[in-house]
Amino acid sequence: MAASTTPTTAASALRAAHERFVTGSGTLPEVRSLVADSWRRCAACGVRPDGSLLPPLRSTSGELAAYRRNHPLAAVLPLFRELLGAGAADDGHVFAVGDADGTLLWVEGDSAAVRRAERMHFVEGAVWSEAQAGTNAPGLVLEVGHPVQIVAGEHYSSAVHDWSCAAAPVRDPASGRALGVVDLSGGDTIATPPALAAVRGAALAAEAELVCTRFAPRALLGPDGRVLSVSAAGGDRGIRLAALGRDSVLLEVAGEVHRLSPRHSEIVVALVLEGRGVPGNRLAVDLSEREVPASTLRAEMTRLRAVLGPDLLGSRPYGLMLPVRTDFGEVAALLTEGRVAEALELYSGPLLPRSEAPVVVEHRRALEQQIRGAVLGGGEVLLLRRWVNTAWGADDATAWQALARGLPSGSPQRAAAAARARALDVAVAVPSQVRRHAAVLQPSHS
Repeated sequence: MAASTTPTTAASALRAAHERFVTGSGTLPEVRSLVADSWRRCAACGVRPDGSLLPPLRSTSGELAAYRRNHPLAAVLPLFRELLGAGAADDGHVFAVGDADGTLLWVEGDSAAVRRAERMHFVEGAVWSEAQAGTNAPGLVLEVGHPVQIVAGEHYSSAVHDWSCAAAPVRDPASGRALGVVDLSGGDTIATPPALAAVRGAALAAEAELVCTRFAPRALLGPDGRVLSVSAAGGDRGIRLAALGRDSVLLEVAGEVHRLSPRHSEIVVALVLEGRGVPGNRLAVDLSEREVPASTLRAEMTRLRAVLGPDLLGSRPYGLMLPVRTDFGEVAALLTEGRVAEALELYSGPLLPRSEAPVVVEHRRALEQQIRGAVLGGGEVLLLRRWVNTAWGADDATAWQALARGLPSGSPQRAAAAARARALDVAVAVPSQVRRHAAVLQPSHS
């Protein structure tokens, strides 16, 4: 949406586009291709756009309780409640956790919002897959495999047009398959970048927690309850990636460290971000805006397999075959938990800073914005000072201004920080003025 577009105007336009689509009286230029494709699938599946048929309930309360107890996401439910539950309750939203089939396992949050959600069957045990509930964030995430935000009239069912939602997949660190989805649903504030960042961060934190659980030491107890021995749950069969502040990834597995080439670094990071099971055509799009011939990608993967070994890199589809822990994933998890100082300590620079691979660029910008926003939002002088003393924060005029405001009045450090902020503002303003003057002086061709 344009910056000047209000939520009310946007909702009205989306509803009009939805009406034209379901009545077959128009094309969809106003609707994102992601949404238009979903609407077409919904129409083909026979989903009712008027909301007259609500999503079905899959199981009884007793069956659902037993299923939830044994579901892998039960282990990270406390984490979801900490990261999303309290905020949802305070802001009048609901948060939900669903399984890989779209069945909602837990729906919690603001009591009034939960009651409103019940009227459209957004309840525990209901199936919110795309085929059953139409276009919605949890269901669409399970279709496309990446975080999704659906706004008001983008929902296929008109029963959901008063809601917006943001959701992200949660993957099994061992296999890369989707265990389920985490979602935030509510009003206009869910149709914003922070809401999408929140669910993405919660999903990453959950995956990191699942890795920790998988590799946590296990104690072998004797008959008297004494600890006989302690062993690692996953042995040394995990992969460790370091990709922040460097153009060549360091990959450690079974005590052996590989320094990958820049291209192989991009491929490995893309595989981690996408999860296991990436088709070649999708990986090619992740790696370049230009078309990558299938033969070229296969050759690169063959060379990478020669470096890592056949047991580590799967093919058709591509994926890493062991659980992976990354420095950029740990930074995101720390930020989600509000541990900004620890995240900043671990953040050794942008993700593969020279890479132009689209998936790397997107994640690099998102993570840098997330950590910068956390530092600026906290306003702590120590963290601001650490940020502006880095290569990537040295020219951040806003951070220098925040640092100046936080330092004692009259101190030389405050004056220096304020002077640095002014100098950066001038450096930005002068080229803009030069361009404006040049445009004014440019001779007319009429």
